[in-house]
Amino acid sequence: MTDDWKKKLGAATVYSTNPDFKFETEEEETETLPNNKQQLIVSIDKKQRKGKTVTLIEGFIGKTEDLEALAKLLKTKCGVGGSAKDGEIVIQGDFKQKVKEILEKEGYKVKVK
Repeated sequence: MTDDWKKKLGAATVYSTNPDFKFETEEEETETLPNNKQQLIVSIDKKQRKGKTVTLIEGFIGKTEDLEALAKLLKTKCGVGGSAKDGEIVIQGDFKQKVKEILEKEGYKVKVK
């Protein structure tokens, strides 16, 4: 019996000397669900944000471009900054009620925490 950890992993290690090499994965983006099928969760968060309050919108299922478009709409309507990544939108400040109203007007199902 061998204690070779590489064999235990069952994967080969490949090294590239090409400085422009980019590892490609076959990761398909999920199709964006229609607005009325989305179940978004709106909450207020202060954790790990240096005491600053943010409005957090979670549960978006779909393409990154659609998530960013929704984030842009919310940031514009609220007149503040924010970001969108990994299926969640962060809006700077406490805009829980306003975000809920905007999302409902756009046809989303919204749950407030």
